[in-house]
Amino acid sequence: MSLSNPVSRRALRHTRAIDIQAFAREDGLWDLDAHITDIKENDTLLASGLRPGGQPLHDLSLRITVDRQLTIVDAEAVSDAVPYAGYCDIIGPAYKALIGLNLMRGFRHELKARLAGIAGCTHLTELAQILPTAAVQAFANDVWPTYDAATAAQPKEKPFQLDKCHALRTDGGAVAEFYPRWVAKAANTAQVRTTETAVPSTPQDH
Repeated sequence: MSLSNPVSRRALRHTRAIDIQAFAREDGLWDLDAHITDIKENDTLLASGLRPGGQPLHDLSLRITVDRQLTIVDAEAVSDAVPYAGYCDIIGPAYKALIGLNLMRGFRHELKARLAGIAGCTHLTELAQILPTAAVQAFANDVWPTYDAATAAQPKEKPFQLDKCHALRTDGGAVAEFYPRWVAKAANTAQVRTTETAVPSTPQDH
């Protein structure tokens, strides 16, 4: 399915591209290499001078290294194209502040606390915000199983992706079809059990 046809003629003016690649390392760690570019179609007059059309305004890279629990053990950032050379491109070392954070435990809150505003680069910090979901996709079916079955050789814990999006809600049809062991029955079962065991109170004689 594609987007609907534009309702008016239009001309491309700006392209932002984001690319994230995940690498399993021989030492058991994982690298997430993230890259963002902003490119104008036309010449752009900046305070720092003219940037010809087709040349990136931003060309920024961020790498974080995580363990199998998604805790960041190393981080680095580089800026190859920026609007204000000599100023924008000196912020890279600040992203060492990500070390020690866990992508699945309050990461975006801590990211904002440490690197928002003048403490970091707007675009690198924005790029970092999408790393948790990229890491989940990287780990899926490689570090974490995405299937489910009742056999002893396969996982007994609830698959990590359930109740993380509308399609995989445990009271929905997709879970009933593909993950039947994890259909949300607990609430209904508890309600029935409570109803069955309740004893009606009787008036006391006076």
